[in-house]
Amino acid sequence: MATVRAERLVNLVLCLLSTRQYLTAERIRAIVPGYAGAPTGEAFFRTFERDKAELRDLGIPLETGRNSAFDSADGYRIARRDYELGDIDLEPDEAAAVALAVRLWDSPEFTSAARGALLKLRAAGVDVDERSSAAVEPKVRTSEPAFASLLAAVQAGRVVEFDYRRPSSPDVHRRTVEPWGVVSWRGRWYLVGHDRDRQAPRCFRLSRILGQAKTVGPAGQVQRPPDTDLLRLVAGEQREPPPSTLARMWVAAGRAQGLRRRATVVEQMELGGDPGDVLELDLLFPESAASWLAGYGPDVAVLEPDTLRKTVHEIHLDVVDQERGFDQEGR
Repeated sequence: MATVRAERLVNLVLCLLSTRQYLTAERIRAIVPGYAGAPTGEAFFRTFERDKAELRDLGIPLETGRNSAFDSADGYRIARRDYELGDIDLEPDEAAAVALAVRLWDSPEFTSAARGALLKLRAAGVDVDERSSAAVEPKVRTSEPAFASLLAAVQAGRVVEFDYRRPSSPDVHRRTVEPWGVVSWRGRWYLVGHDRDRQAPRCFRLSRILGQAKTVGPAGQVQRPPDTDLLRLVAGEQREPPPSTLARMWVAAGRAQGLRRRATVVEQMELGGDPGDVLELDLLFPESAASWLAGYGPDVAVLEPDTLRKTVHEIHLDVVDQERGFDQEGR
């Protein structure tokens, strides 16, 4: 289903579910986003009839009726008692599948359209049921710029190209991937697919993809291999554990004892005139350690790798900016 049509149907369902009144077709045309662009009344009614049939095919019950004896045309609404489901018992794997579907369905675009539809309903004087917003309340959001383009590429079966920054290096590399799916693992989103540069299955964290992904080649070119468990690939059960990264950092003399217990002192060094030691520590996930190291403040300065040093520096800058904002508000 095209994105424009899907958004229009979501808006229509929200509109008819939110009102206690029967809304005529003409009023729906004026209120619901997606119908105002119809060039003629006949074109609108054809689109509206197709949308009503689509909703009925999906099992969404439409009520037809009139608000009073003085109304000249029938209206439409969705009764909440008929729309809502009763209690359903799901097996663990079924519940997981439903949860994943909800997480993939939700997007800022649908949320924005739904809220806009409610505002238009209220502005038009429609009696809106406040409880209806729970029917489209977002559960998971993602701010990754490449999410929408990658998901669209997976659905279309098209190859993608994007700039990717590896965790152990500040360098950016162009990658060409046959995408199999986008999955969430431990709060992060990953693209799973066949890396044409490595000629092997690979997982790419979306937060390390710079900008949008570009689709290349015809649709339907990419097919996900049968019996491929994307989540297992991301979890690492079908790949070697990542190599550790040696991190070097300066630590002020007598400070950061928690870090010292984990690391090895290799030499003494002054930094900015302050005495301290150079410590070495093997990290499997350097980016995950950035917040921990930044928490030591000026007592710890990362020397290597450069990516970790920059990440810790950015966290420090964010803290300084927040403190400045608090000071300005206090004044």
